[in-house]
Amino acid sequence: MKKIKISAVSYTNTKPFLYGIQHTAIIDQIALSLDIPADCAQKLIDDKVDIGLIPVAATLNLPEWHIISDYCIGAAGAVNSVFLFSNCHIREAKTVQLDPQSRTSNNLARVLLKNLWKIQPQLITGADDYARSTDPNTAFVQIGDRTFGKKGQYKFVYDLSEEWRKLTGLPFVFAAWIANKPIPKEFTDAFNQSLKYGLNHRAELLKELPVRADFDLEDYLMHKLDFNLSEDKKKAMYLFLDYIKAL
Repeated sequence: MKKIKISAVSYTNTKPFLYGIQHTAIIDQIALSLDIPADCAQKLIDDKVDIGLIPVAATLNLPEWHIISDYCIGAAGAVNSVFLFSNCHIREAKTVQLDPQSRTSNNLARVLLKNLWKIQPQLITGADDYARSTDPNTAFVQIGDRTFGKKGQYKFVYDLSEEWRKLTGLPFVFAAWIANKPIPKEFTDAFNQSLKYGLNHRAELLKELPVRADFDLEDYLMHKLDFNLSEDKKKAMYLFLDYIKAL
């Protein structure tokens, strides 16, 4: 049987899924690659993989896409790993540096800037001083493990999932398991069970992860992240895509 090619995100937020994949028989049916979110999406767009744990915004670049799992990377409030860090109150920001590793979080920032904070700062992609600018009116988007322990380093910190909740009253989906073609139900059922296995064994996974003095991994994986792709999250996904189209 031809192996199904899968690209998954390499951040800590995906480790429960990876634990499930690597500890169940599904591993023998797939060819797995680990990538940053933007590359995950590009591989699916270029048809280099069949399934990707991709940023939601990237579905807009796919001619065909299918949600193939009951699970996602999401949050019902503050997620504690997707931030806008700022040298000033966000409404005073004149420049916002975008994260080179993310599509969805950059678009989420753009949606919030327009619809929640109602400002139009200059948006910079590939800033030379990304995440290091000392300009008093500059902020930057940053996601994933690189944000761990950074909340105390900036006077103004905005958790983008929490801000989305303020705007819409809904949870947020950062990434979902998306296929660019129909996938046999037999495989998706087995894949779902593997992901569920990983989520059910987060306590064992946590024992394998290094302890951090500056970040509570247990709170992050057990409470901040919400992995179930509920109907409210699906509603939020489609609403978010509508917001992006209106930018």
